Amino acid sequence: MIDTSTDDDASSRRGSLERWLRERHCTEVECIIPDFSGVARGKIMPASKFWQEERLRLPEGVFVQTVTGDYPDEDTTDPTEPDMQLRPDVNTIRVVPWATEPTAQVIHDCYYNDGREVDLAPRTVLKRVIELYDRKGWKPVVAPELEFFLVEKNIDPDFPLKPPIGRSGRPETARQAYGIDAVNEFDPLFEDIYDYCEAMELDIDTLIHESGAAQMEINFLHGDPLELADQAFLFKRTCREAAYRHNIYATFMAKPLKDEPGSAMHIHQSVVDKATGANIFAGADGKPTDLFMAHIAGLQKYIPHAMAFFAPNVNSYRRIARGGYAPINVQWGYDNRTVGLRVPVSDAQATRIENRVAGADVNPYLAIALSLVCGYLGMVEGLRPAAPVSGSGYNMGYQLSRSLEDSLRLLETCTPLNELLGARFVRSYAAVKQKEYETFFHVISSWEREFLLLNV
Repeated sequence: MIDTSTDDDASSRRGSLERWLRERHCTEVECIIPDFSGVARGKIMPASKFWQEERLRLPEGVFVQTVTGDYPDEDTTDPTEPDMQLRPDVNTIRVVPWATEPTAQVIHDCYYNDGREVDLAPRTVLKRVIELYDRKGWKPVVAPELEFFLVEKNIDPDFPLKPPIGRSGRPETARQAYGIDAVNEFDPLFEDIYDYCEAMELDIDTLIHESGAAQMEINFLHGDPLELADQAFLFKRTCREAAYRHNIYATFMAKPLKDEPGSAMHIHQSVVDKATGANIFAGADGKPTDLFMAHIAGLQKYIPHAMAFFAPNVNSYRRIARGGYAPINVQWGYDNRTVGLRVPVSDAQATRIENRVAGADVNPYLAIALSLVCGYLGMVEGLRPAAPVSGSGYNMGYQLSRSLEDSLRLLETCTPLNELLGARFVRSYAAVKQKEYETFFHVISSWEREFLLLNV
């Protein structure tokens, strides 16, 4: 997409940022962008320099860095590593409540020198998916639910993780799903999290204790997909920072403890008519519409091809297993938590689909983008879903990949996803994840040493 902002727009943007920073006496600004894995990359600069800065730059290669700091063997970007121009989204500027000095953080969009948005930027990918809906006169609405574990501080990666000590002086030894007292074990931490979120204007809704030991879930209020992706991205960072201050870790790994359930980022999604604001998933009589059914069918058809975004790490696939409270297929059903696609009980205007496939370790921009684009394809292709499941989806067969390598293979062969997301983006993302998979495959685990060393 060609950028059409004028110099007057840029000047106004700088002026509003300068006023915001001066009013809050900010001395530093964290200029951040999310990479493929959802890691915050960028620069920290003095506030006085930030509002004077005409062009903040980063190399394009920042997007193809793996979680281990390596780069893929396949060169999918310009070998000269050209600079990208970073432009702040003024709607994302927030204080950094845990900073010792008044500090701001602002999420940036990335552009090439000719004004085009950088096609590798996760934020750009999501914005382009939203544009697909916009051209049809539709507006997608989402609400993420993000699970995470609290664990004891772990400085030796060879040691298994353990639940932390709460205010009672004891760790959790049994599952406490929806337990109020179990949440209260960590009251000081959650008071900080709520205070930080309020200071950052993150629209979190409810906090509950999930099934695992010291496993929690935060729900976000429904809204615009880009705004919710920004909030989920910032919340992960906020939660980790708050936990550090209580000498524990908050982790969004999909499966951090072997005997506990995994963590998910469930995505509730619906679509409204831009002209009327009516939910197009339900008719005047409250019954599901053909577009609603087509959206479900699109999710069923394309989620298996998009699994590399919903399960982006080698650890992600430990969650996709029978008995782990995570879906193993893309079956759907009404008020059925055992399937990948759940339709909650609601009134007509709130009719929605809950995609339960994504792990908590996802990049929220890409997971939301892929969930929406899968449903979009179903709608434009006029697909019909399988029959809803009334029994347990856990008793049905696997329809989701069991490894990152299999997921990448399915992604690369899916023409519609490649066309809508951009072939270069898909190729670059796959190259990064393939490199991570190969790096992991070099590691010899303790299980192999314990059971194979002297027995085979």
